[in-house]
Amino acid sequence: MDGDNETMVAEFLLLGLSGKSEQEEVVFGMFLGMYLVTISGNLLIILAISCDPHLHTPMYFFLANLSSVDICFSSVTVPKALVNHVLGSKSISYTECMIQIYFFITFINMDGFLLSVMAYDRYVAICHPLHYTMMMRSRLCVLLVAISWVITNLHALLHTLLMVRLTFCSHNAVHHFFCDPYPILKLSCSDTFINDLMVFTVGGVIFLTPFSCIVVSYVYIFSKVLKIPSARGIRKALSTCGSHLTVVSLFYGAILGVYMRPSSSYSLQDTVATVIFTVVTPLVNPFIYSLRNQDMKGALRKIMLRS
Repeated sequence: MDGDNETMVAEFLLLGLSGKSEQEEVVFGMFLGMYLVTISGNLLIILAISCDPHLHTPMYFFLANLSSVDICFSSVTVPKALVNHVLGSKSISYTECMIQIYFFITFINMDGFLLSVMAYDRYVAICHPLHYTMMMRSRLCVLLVAISWVITNLHALLHTLLMVRLTFCSHNAVHHFFCDPYPILKLSCSDTFINDLMVFTVGGVIFLTPFSCIVVSYVYIFSKVLKIPSARGIRKALSTCGSHLTVVSLFYGAILGVYMRPSSSYSLQDTVATVIFTVVTPLVNPFIYSLRNQDMKGALRKIMLRS
């Protein structure tokens, strides 16, 4: 134990995605470009929704929250990697790493909860259109978002506290561009059984509950859509769900493949998958929702004309 205490790490080394300097230059350029587009794209979505009174509806309220979370989600991981590259450093302090893990878990869960709330909103709009205004009151919308924030923060706090209790000895090299919980767990010289157990139990519930709500909502939506007699009505109903389904598939497809397995099985392929939902998904969300939505395109056009 004395030897372990003497070699306990005070920082971790983020080796990046490739570990080769020439490839890291390319990765840096890609990450910088994608991060700037992510921030500007999501800010435009928030600005369009806040400035256009026609978009002051529950669906766009949730979309504005999703864009805000996507900005925070990208800002947790990407800026540190960019700064390290500019400074020629690969280090991140132990405290910074734990803080990064906390907010990473918070925002990734918040994305899932907001996607499930948006699925419920689409279910009410399509299956109960006459009662939509009464069922989706502004107070309920705010309450759903607030409850989601409370649950995700408590979940992140649980996993971060469990991570803090672990001992990290001489090995501190992380083959990633940020403090992903699974690669960090693999570096611990303590028993990580409790951590893995919490990932499968509490983490599984937190991940799969929103996913199950999304699946159930769309089962009801598709059963309703199939009863619509006109092809135009079917296309109109599906057009309101197409953007959301695209984002859900991209987000959950990557996450379920990475985190619903033991941390010991984490591999290079999983690192690539994490790039999809930490960098790519927040980037494409604004384009998916704006390019497939006439109201959003109209609001963005008004902002451009005013500028």
